[in-house]
Formats: sequence, C-alpha cells, structure tokens
Amino acid sequence: MALTDAHHQVDTAFTRDDPRGASHENTFAGATSFLRRRYTKDLADADLAVTGVAFDQAVTNRPGTRLGPRAIREASALQTTDPPQGWGFQPMDFTIVDYGDVAFDYADVAATPARIEAHLAGIIAHDIPAVTLGGDHFITLPILRAFAAKFGPMSVIQFDAHSDLWPDDDMARIDHGTFMYKAVKLGLVDPARSVQVGIRTVCEDVLGFHQIDARSVHERGPDWTASTISQIVGGAACYLTFDIDALDPAFAPGTGTPVWGGLASWQAAAILRDLAGINLKGGDVVEVSPPFDPAGITAIAGAHVAMELCCLGLWHRAHPR
Repeated sequence: MALTDAHHQVDTAFTRDDPRGASHENTFAGATSFLRRRYTKDLADADLAVTGVAFDQAVTNRPGTRLGPRAIREASALQTTDPPQGWGFQPMDFTIVDYGDVAFDYADVAATPARIEAHLAGIIAHDIPAVTLGGDHFITLPILRAFAAKFGPMSVIQFDAHSDLWPDDDMARIDHGTFMYKAVKLGLVDPARSVQVGIRTVCEDVLGFHQIDARSVHERGPDWTASTISQIVGGAACYLTFDIDALDPAFAPGTGTPVWGGLASWQAAAILRDLAGINLKGGDVVEVSPPFDPAGITAIAGAHVAMELCCLGLWHRAHPR
C-alpha cells in the first residue's frame, strides 16, 4: 500500500474492513481513533485494546487532562504508516482496537472509580493487554484494582516526577497524588517487584518501592536504567504507568504539575524499548493536559508512549516461544 492510497482512505476508524495493517489516511483529516484502528466493542479477535479515561477531577494543580485521550488519538495519526523504529516488528500487523472511552457521570465523581474498574475488567477478561489513555493519574488506582483482581498484586513500573505515595488512609478520597499509597495499602501492588523512574520530588516513606530518580537516569544512562528495571520486575505480571511529567517540561509542557530536571524524550524512548520482553499485562499514559500546550508537543509524546506500550504488550505475540 502506498502513500498515494490516501486519496481513497478516510474515516478508517469506522470504514476499514481489515483491522490489521498500516493506515495511509491523511493525518489532518478523518475520524481520530488511536492509530486509525477500528472503533469497536467486539474484542473476540483482538490482540490488544486501547481505551480512554477522560477524567481529571483528582488534580492538585492545573486541570485539563480530561482532554488528553482525544489529543493523544489525534497525535497518533502521525504514526500510522510505518512501524516504530527500533522494535523490529510492526504492531499494526496485529489486531489493535480502539475500545473507546469509559462512560461516567462527570457530576457523580464518587461513582467514577468503580466504572473505570469495571470497564477495564471487561477488557482484560479477554486475556489481552489493555493500554489506557488518561486522564489524570488517579485513574491508575481503579485500573490496578481490575488487574490485581485477575493477576494478583502487580509489579508496577511507574515513570513519574512524583511518587504519589503521600499518606492518605481515607480510601474514598480521589486524589492523583496519593493513589499509589492506596494501591500498596490495598494490596494491589507488590512494592518489592516495583520501581519508580524519573522521581524528583520528596516523599519520606516510599513503602518499599525501588526508585531510580531522574539524576540517576541522566548519570547512568537509559541502558543501565532499563536493565535495573528488568531485574527488579523479573517475570512478574507487570503494569506500566507513564505520567507524562516524567519528561522534563521542555519536552512535555502540557501537564498539570511540571517539575524541572526530568527525562528527555530520547531517554524515555530508549528505556521503554530496552524493556522488551517484560511480562506486560497493561499500561497507561496519563496527565497530558492539552490546554497548556498549544503546539501539541505533549500529546505527541503521549502518543509515542502509548505506541511503545502497545509494542511491549505485543512483544510476546510477535516473538512466540
């Protein structure tokens, strides 16, 4: 299929017959599903599902991440023609579907976590990886509930400027800065097999998590970082959550709580690609806040992270033993 086929491809999120293969639809037009994959609620033949959670009512500073899933989907149109460099396979040769977004009542915030959990549980019941587009970072807590219900306490790889481990024993509070504390206390996460990467804020008690702060990544390099992460998580069932503020604000200005000194895009890309082979069951990219980035730089970074998560999730299908 050549680029000239763009003249008869449009709205392939709805019109494509074959769910597999690249898309050459004009990047600036048409329905913006993730990677121009088919929108569907039918997961019977899917290899991986992408979904969105447009929720941002748990933020401590600037809102706007409810617009993240839409912006990431739009930015992903830049990645639909060729396989991602460095992976050695084409993820779009597998059946990736866009499962749409979680439905919730924006005025009934307390009911939203259960809706998120049920939505993700419905995907992973099909024994396929799920990649979620956020939304603020609180959404990872109900997502982890769904994964832990199926796989037991998860090994978590968290890219972030913040540990999100600040104490909060009110399990009904909805806060993107304390969700990982609650995940540990609720037994959803195994801290001994989990690691936080890019941290550059202070939390006195990390509850047994391994941490690789941003300076260590800068000084010791992505290859050392990825090797260390792989050693920590081993073969455990793993969930990778990527807060876009793990990147320095120079690379991701559109986020709610930016912190200087973060990872460069090339560092994050190298680390993610060197994690190939981990037992990834699912992942998310969160905290993309388009109102604070009119150039769309942050959404582009988020779309690339989501593509890397798809590659990690499909790695074992692309390399069967």
